[in-house]
Amino acid sequence: MKTLKHEFVQYIPDQLEEGVIYISMKYRLAVHKCVCGCGNQVTTPFSPTDWELRFYGDSLSLNPSIGNWSFDCQSHYWIVKNQIRFVGRWSDQQINDGRERDKKRKKNFYSEDAAKKPKNRIERQPAIKSKLKRLKSFFRFLNS
Repeated sequence: MKTLKHEFVQYIPDQLEEGVIYISMKYRLAVHKCVCGCGNQVTTPFSPTDWELRFYGDSLSLNPSIGNWSFDCQSHYWIVKNQIRFVGRWSDQQINDGRERDKKRKKNFYSEDAAKKPKNRIERQPAIKSKLKRLKSFFRFLNS
């Protein structure tokens, strides 16, 4: 199984090293070369509607999976505790559906109505169901 080394940096270097994921907390993103070997730069911004970084001291994970749908390789993988776990290719329909879900999630999160909601009051039920669904899917993948 492929693994990545992680390196915390203030600025992402101009030349990315193969097998290294660079994390800039200042700019809230991680960058690495696509793990399939195509050489494309993969940028994963950290935000409530994009990726979440989990750091364990000696390793890290990104959630959700990384789907490089705009690249020729269309690689799809998880980064879990610095290990790469490849996931099967998605069909064009799955890619389009995923993009639409992302657009809707961002629109809902950043809508004017959402901005008016009190920050200390969060509607947890839909988020919990969504996270549980993703976790179940992830564990099914791990056990397959």
